[in-house]
Amino acid sequence: MRRFWSPVALAVAVWAGLTASPALATENGAPTTPFGVFEFGAGILPPPTPYGTVGLRTNYYSASSVKDGGGNTRLSDFNMHVLSLGAAYIKMTETQFLGANVGFGGVVPFLDMGGHVTVPTPGGPLTLESQTFKLGDIQLYPLMLQWRSKSLFVNAVAQIQAPTGSYDANRLFNPGSNHWSFAPVVGVTYITEGGFELSSNFELDINTVNHKTDYRSGMEFKHEFAVGQHFGPVVAGLGGYWYQQITDDSGPGSGDGNRARVFALGPAVSYVEPGMPLVAFHAYKEFGARNRAQGYATALRVGYSF
Repeated sequence: MRRFWSPVALAVAVWAGLTASPALATENGAPTTPFGVFEFGAGILPPPTPYGTVGLRTNYYSASSVKDGGGNTRLSDFNMHVLSLGAAYIKMTETQFLGANVGFGGVVPFLDMGGHVTVPTPGGPLTLESQTFKLGDIQLYPLMLQWRSKSLFVNAVAQIQAPTGSYDANRLFNPGSNHWSFAPVVGVTYITEGGFELSSNFELDINTVNHKTDYRSGMEFKHEFAVGQHFGPVVAGLGGYWYQQITDDSGPGSGDGNRARVFALGPAVSYVEPGMPLVAFHAYKEFGARNRAQGYATALRVGYSF
């Protein structure tokens, strides 16, 4: 059977062969679904309203190095940047199931992404680059459940990511993954009477095969968190995430299936007041990366319930 390689996968495979190091984890070293989105209020979904909640989530990610399995810089002449603009809609209802309010929703993202990578080859350095602005993979939430008490808020979401994004096996960076992903997601927020908040969001991505490359990325675990203090409608503190691939990749170029990971920390702030738009912002620096890029991530979320 003929195998199809994207330029970056081919370049990384050549580089791996020359240095006897493993290939990047997950296809092309990129996470399947976005993370670094949530911080404060991760366990709180919008309230039931007649027309639902609309929102815009904007993420900007940049990186200038790729780390190997030992955390050493493997591709130094490397640069990538991704600007994601996602239009979100969530409709929570008064319907109850297992004591929780039931809802549904989805996100339609557009990605502006580009960069370059230079790797050594037997014929000399090979530089590959691309720049594209296209539709990404749409996320659907067919079932959202919200439990609320005085101090504790818990939600559970069934998330489906569909391969709607633009994909070209010969493109360096792709807005789409060209495969389905299914994820259970759980969010938790605890707020004390004094206004101290702990929030966490847990997600497990289960990926299918990219049939254009016969590649299947391993399962991915994501934990996003925030710790902070409320000052009236404003909450400020520290947020971050832990991304960990927990099963091996399989398919051409997957090497020995080494898995990716990365951590991130940074300041986070949000503004929440009844009748006013939600505004949340954070800026994180990544560290401890393995088998993937390491860089900086910022995100801005704005939402309003009608």
